[in-house]
Amino acid sequence: MFTQQDLAQLDARGIAVAQAEKQLEDFKRGFPFLRLKGAAAIGAGIQAPDEAEQEAAIAAWNAYKAEGHRITKFVPASGAASRMFKALFEYQDSDHKEPQTAFEKEFVANIHKFAFFADLDAACVKNNGKGIDALIAEGDGRAVVANLLGANGLNYGALPKGLLKFHSYEDGGRTPVEEHLVEAALYASSDGKADVHFTVSTEHKALFGALVDAVKGKYEAENGIRYDVSFSEQKPSTDTMAANMDNTPFRNSDGSLLFRPGGHGALIQNLNDLDSEVVFVKNIDNVVPDNLKPCTTRWKQVIAGILVKAQAKAFAYLKKLESGDYAAADLQEMVRFVQQELCCRRDDLKNLEDAELVIYLKTKLNRPMRVCGVVKNVGEPGGGPFVAYNPDGTTSPQILESSQIDTNNPEYMAMFTGGTHFNPVDLVCAIKDYKGGKFDLPKYVDPATGFISYKSKSGKDLKALELPGLWNGAMSDWSTIMVEVPIETFNPVKTVNDLLREQHQ
Repeated sequence: MFTQQDLAQLDARGIAVAQAEKQLEDFKRGFPFLRLKGAAAIGAGIQAPDEAEQEAAIAAWNAYKAEGHRITKFVPASGAASRMFKALFEYQDSDHKEPQTAFEKEFVANIHKFAFFADLDAACVKNNGKGIDALIAEGDGRAVVANLLGANGLNYGALPKGLLKFHSYEDGGRTPVEEHLVEAALYASSDGKADVHFTVSTEHKALFGALVDAVKGKYEAENGIRYDVSFSEQKPSTDTMAANMDNTPFRNSDGSLLFRPGGHGALIQNLNDLDSEVVFVKNIDNVVPDNLKPCTTRWKQVIAGILVKAQAKAFAYLKKLESGDYAAADLQEMVRFVQQELCCRRDDLKNLEDAELVIYLKTKLNRPMRVCGVVKNVGEPGGGPFVAYNPDGTTSPQILESSQIDTNNPEYMAMFTGGTHFNPVDLVCAIKDYKGGKFDLPKYVDPATGFISYKSKSGKDLKALELPGLWNGAMSDWSTIMVEVPIETFNPVKTVNDLLREQHQ
């Protein structure tokens, strides 16, 4: 099936032939929908800690940090911001100079409120000989947009979100990269150092590095902390082949195979490379100005405290099991922990002999652990928290996207549309075992949770394969605790006009 040229391409990316063959099989076979027990809710897979429990968790997190553990803030930041400006690209390509749509009118009318206003005004003067206000007064808002998006202006249409100015301060605009550095100092630092890791695209890595070099000293001085900032890129070995509609390999005009990025699920490899004990995962665009950071900081400490408290219990249980010095009452205590705190259940548990029960407990306790902050469903985009059946027959909390749910199943659709909460990608993860060794995170991926989408290239339809999502199937076999956090902690920027929301002003 593969030519010598194909084999050379695969080898250059570090993709085994067997892996490529499996991808073609995935196109033919598709992926099964997940079997659901129900939407997660308060008391059914989601915790809602009261104030005393919140304070206890914060105290536990501060005690953990004081012990000098390695903590990292992991920020997926490789995505381009082009979708953020979709409506403005349409305006730029239109035949009307004055804003016509509601989106265009809102953007132009509020142009002074954007943190990039001064930079954009300077670009307009340079390229058009007049500033923003003069261009708008002449009815040429389109020229302003062209300066925002174009390479001869700010080039925002081609840059990643992390490098755009989101928020205004007295000393100038601040990018999401800078906001994440400030956040890290507030809750993800240890031993006087904040370790921040950004995943970036190859083409923008130098720009990220230059920005960090330019601002790091400033934020170190302001926060009294040292920053260790690192970058990584999606590995070529996580790219996936594209396929024709008949499931044969899609080829470029020169006969070569077409590869596409495997989606954010590819980042499980980047996460696996970190030598940290606790890792916060948060999207690049979910940041707020300093005046709103106290809420975010508090709840990051809460979910981190819940994580390290649960991990300490799991470690103690595993050491007891390893020692062999335990009684039946100890096993039942461990079962309650797995069922009640980790929300992982197995229907036939009572039928297991003690030796089988011990094996089961070791399996469920000795694996990566995560706490997911979930917010009340108010219609924002995001995966939903569910209690789902796992390949081994157990049920546990999972974060699912609509593509993983059988939309032809009325019962499941009722669960999906009636869900009380959704996931804003607010995770804190424990990725080392009770002996201090690193978990091999790819071993905990459910390969049956990938996704096939339909695209086109050069006018030809194709199938694209996305790997199990980072916080979906890539963490399917992790111990998962879900905690309700305030909606105030979730402030994504999906379109440029989202920056006009009160939270970003």
